[in-house]
Amino acid sequence: MPRKPPFIDKTQARRIWLRAQRLDSLAPFGDGPQATPAATAHLGYVQIDTINVIERSHHHILWTRIPDYRRDHLVQAQSADKSVFEYWTHALSYIPTQDLRYFLPDMKAYLDKPNGWFESVAKSDLRKVLTLIRKSGPLTIRDIDDDVLVEKTHPWASRKPSKKALQLAFYTGVLTISARVGMVKTYELMERHFGWAEQRDLKPKPATERQRLDYIIDRTLRAQGLVSLDSICHLDAGRKGAVRERLESRVRRKELVAVEVEGAGKTEHWASPATLDSAAEAPPAELVHILSPFDPLVIQRKRLKLFFDYDHRFEAYVPKEKRVFGYFALPVLVGEEIVAAIDLKTDRAAGKMLIQQWNWVGEGDAASHKPAIEEALGRFEAFQLAE
Repeated sequence: MPRKPPFIDKTQARRIWLRAQRLDSLAPFGDGPQATPAATAHLGYVQIDTINVIERSHHHILWTRIPDYRRDHLVQAQSADKSVFEYWTHALSYIPTQDLRYFLPDMKAYLDKPNGWFESVAKSDLRKVLTLIRKSGPLTIRDIDDDVLVEKTHPWASRKPSKKALQLAFYTGVLTISARVGMVKTYELMERHFGWAEQRDLKPKPATERQRLDYIIDRTLRAQGLVSLDSICHLDAGRKGAVRERLESRVRRKELVAVEVEGAGKTEHWASPATLDSAAEAPPAELVHILSPFDPLVIQRKRLKLFFDYDHRFEAYVPKEKRVFGYFALPVLVGEEIVAAIDLKTDRAAGKMLIQQWNWVGEGDAASHKPAIEEALGRFEAFQLAE
């Protein structure tokens, strides 16, 4: 008879995830500029987002785990040290450069067959932007002022045909983003940015599909501790069958253990024996994290609800009259519980952060949690307004 999978209650499952996310201590990656690539390497990716009602998500996610984080630390990692690069995971993200080889097959797939969004890119526009960069060096879309403007076909599109040409060259791996100021991207030839043009042996070899599957599994195990098919293949359902085969192979080799998580029903989870052998402790009760809605702990909403009994609502695109938590609510983690969702807005001109709406959730209440949260909000405001 097959053995019944080990049972993990919700409290222990939550602690395993918090430990994997490094949200169970104050400064898990140390301080200074080198903490930024270290945090990115551990998490696997840091999601980039365009909304800036408060600090953009990539800076916010890093600050959550690096108390002395500064924006120029990410600039250094991307543009000087080149230890991180931008590409698509489930969304546009910062990714450790050491993992670039796992994304080269996606770049080649775009080169072989661009998707529908890029079918309208004229060869002349692509040739134009690449010639400009080869001759004059890195550029932004703002540096191109001789385009014949066209009508927008999508709210996120541009009237400049060169913008879509730059994006296509980025997704195919011909160009990379060598710098970013806000959402303004500087494009450079990938080979020149990483020095491959001078030293061909530095260029990484594209990973095989099997290697990519193992990479995705390992990345998720490292950042989540307990994983499911949904959490490994977030917004990548097409890989679920192949990922399951790799998981089952690891179980047979005793590298992974299938576990039953309280409340998960038929949703299967897996963990390494080392994770199960080392009981995760509760984070300090006084530890407060104000989380981005794009934080790795929050972005997979079904998983968040299963582990924390908290159903986050992202309402930036919801009509005002239908909002419950507010335009850009941020979950507040105190110890191991999400106790509040606070809608914040940074008024940079006035030099202050505004609390638009404060909602207590779960076991949260003013008497137990408000003083610690207000202290954390003060630190968060200082980060928001720092130059």
